[in-house]
Amino acid sequence: MALKGHLYTHVLLSNTRYHWRHSVPTLLCLLRNHKSTLVNGGVTTFRQEENLGPKIPSKHPEIDLTFSNCREAYRSKTMSELFRGLFVFQLCSFDILVDHNKQLLKWTRSLLGKTLFKKLMKATFYGHFVAGEDQVAIRPLVSRNRQFGVKSILDYSVEEDISTEQAKKSEMESCVPAKTTDSYRKDPERKRFHAYEEFGDRREGVVSSRTYFYEGEEQCDKNMKIFLDSIDGVSSATDKTGFCAIKLTALGRPQLLMQLSEVLMSMRGIFDKMLSSVGDIAVSKLREEQFLQALETLGIRISRDDSRMWFSILDITKDGEVDFLDWDNLLEDHFNLTKLFAVPEIKTKGPITKLVSTLSEEQEQEMKNMLHRINTIAEYAREKDVRVMVDAEQTYFQPAISRLTMEMMRKFNKEKAIIFNTYQCYQKQANYNMKVDLDLSMREDFYFGAKLVRGAYMEQERERAKKIGYEDPINPTFEATTEMYFRCVEDAMKMIKQREPGKIAIMIASHNEETVRYAVEKMKEYNILPSDRVICFGQLLGMCDQISFPLGQAGYSVYKYVPYGPVEEVLPYLSRRAMENRGVLKKVKKEKQLLRAEIWRRIKAGDWFYKPTPNTV
Repeated sequence: MALKGHLYTHVLLSNTRYHWRHSVPTLLCLLRNHKSTLVNGGVTTFRQEENLGPKIPSKHPEIDLTFSNCREAYRSKTMSELFRGLFVFQLCSFDILVDHNKQLLKWTRSLLGKTLFKKLMKATFYGHFVAGEDQVAIRPLVSRNRQFGVKSILDYSVEEDISTEQAKKSEMESCVPAKTTDSYRKDPERKRFHAYEEFGDRREGVVSSRTYFYEGEEQCDKNMKIFLDSIDGVSSATDKTGFCAIKLTALGRPQLLMQLSEVLMSMRGIFDKMLSSVGDIAVSKLREEQFLQALETLGIRISRDDSRMWFSILDITKDGEVDFLDWDNLLEDHFNLTKLFAVPEIKTKGPITKLVSTLSEEQEQEMKNMLHRINTIAEYAREKDVRVMVDAEQTYFQPAISRLTMEMMRKFNKEKAIIFNTYQCYQKQANYNMKVDLDLSMREDFYFGAKLVRGAYMEQERERAKKIGYEDPINPTFEATTEMYFRCVEDAMKMIKQREPGKIAIMIASHNEETVRYAVEKMKEYNILPSDRVICFGQLLGMCDQISFPLGQAGYSVYKYVPYGPVEEVLPYLSRRAMENRGVLKKVKKEKQLLRAEIWRRIKAGDWFYKPTPNTV
């Protein structure tokens, strides 16, 4: 594989970089002590070994789990980067600046002009939180971080900064308002899966995640192209060691995700009733006769012919059995989506009625367009050997997002983990959902990839549930969420040890030191080594370096979420970072203390012009 370097063309063979002899004068090779030659395809090359990161230990490394070692935390940073980080975090501690950051940025832009504004941003907030303007500009940072044991999850973070009114209008125009029928009043849970103008701006209360609004099928195609370009960027900038992050709300009408979520949750309710005497819905199946008997047992008045027809609709694989996870061809173009949405409502001792409106021709085409985009991204990622991280979103979208992600896993994770799902541990059902998906991956023998997060939509979800009138889907306390996170980590590690090596990969995406400490200690308990490469850790670029870099330099698999894009088009992202840092004052206080300590240590040591040098021993 040829890679363009700054001075010459490289060839990567057996984890060692080589360059063509004719690309660099022989005398220069000798002066630079390029150690030996290699003949490859009749072309002589000199070898120049290049550090690609710390050596991976074959045993559990010693590491300071208090994450208080300033030297290890900032070994990869120059002195100017330390001063910049301290300055940025200090500004984030002033409420008046954070509360009015959007207005201040606009005012500064108009005062300084485009050129000076870009220079100012690159010297401060942009330079600290964003890797660069394009895939070429980000390579030096990505490469340097990798030398210090930290790989990259690339995200093109360009956003349109629309008003709240525009956001609500866009949301309501793309969705059908909530119904007010007797059926809806009797089943408040179904209220969750419909749009409400009051909550039309899905950005409210969210500081750590980008929000996409539907602007038509053409814009969805453009979003797909952006994701495909990001996959190219990961392939070239990270030597295929990184991830590409995507959101499914960027790829289709949100109404369709809500409808599919309602169908899935309704089907779960039906199967809960049908399988109450059979076993867990994740591993149980119903043959046709069992299915018909379950309907009779529940006292459902439905003709034998109608029940057989419903069974045939569910039995997509035509193997004579159905289960909750039996829609095998959901991503196939020929699948009849209208049938999927024809789910009857079970009423004990009464006739069945249609639970969810079937799709119109236009909606079915839009749904197929969305599935085609998802399929295209996954196909391209597999072709490029790049992993895709599907981000989690609000609970009224998440059942559909998780289901579609599992379909991608089932189809594309047959030889290695290409597609990763995300589980939000602040949800009451997080552990159950993850175990259902783990069981499916084991039963059907595909690779399972997951990212565990606390969650980005807590305040918004709580308020929406309270005002609309359905059960709060969020754990009641911070401690309950921590316990849920720990359960997910331990259950995942148990499954890692049960299945063949490499079949399960988990990312601990957390800025919480206690959570990371717990995961590292559990790795030791279950004898999961860093060299196994089945547990990794993730944090945002510009945040929690005291966690990321000591772990990476000790040989653990660590990733930074690396945003990139033109300065003026990532301002909404920078605004959220300022809000997020203001919201975690205790953590930022520690980072400021560590930055000051490292600056002072270098001053006393005379390392004013410190040059980052990775420790490869």
